[in-house]
Amino acid sequence: MAKTADQASDDQARDESPYKDDIIISWPELHRDARYLSETLHAMGGWKGIIAITRGGLVPAALVARELDIRLIDTVCITSYGSSQIAASEKIQGELQVVKSVEGDGAGFLLVDDLVDTGRTAQIVRAMLPKAYFATLYAKPAGRPFVDTFVKEFKQSKWIYFPWDIDYQFSTPIKDRAKNGNGS
Repeated sequence: MAKTADQASDDQARDESPYKDDIIISWPELHRDARYLSETLHAMGGWKGIIAITRGGLVPAALVARELDIRLIDTVCITSYGSSQIAASEKIQGELQVVKSVEGDGAGFLLVDDLVDTGRTAQIVRAMLPKAYFATLYAKPAGRPFVDTFVKEFKQSKWIYFPWDIDYQFSTPIKDRAKNGNGS
């Protein structure tokens, strides 16, 4: 069966990507991991506030803020991954751009993100806020040295899909795909 232009384009983008496999994080898993992270952070003492790295750090920061009863939340806004219609092209990290920063050196603040991948974003934020305590839900080997704590580590070759990345829809059972000539 011949591939469509979209399928061929997705295959080409996947071949160019450093990611060879996907992991899907569910809402319950993310929430459970955020609570675990919160327990770890709570044991460390009081915090002045949270600085979330947008956009990925917004949801984890909200969950941690709730668990630790933190009301002061600010953001550092950095762009690096594309926002194309083709999911595979979003896996290629581009030029980093600081859209919004915060004042100070981060002393007494939690810096929260969803994931540290290559560490490029983390390095920029670390330079901006060297005294902040950097916590992420997930880490990969290349980025791990730039954070103070994380909940789970994944292989560098895994692409992580977060619940806000996924559109849940019906999936045809395998036996029915074969009947319709769509055996994949």
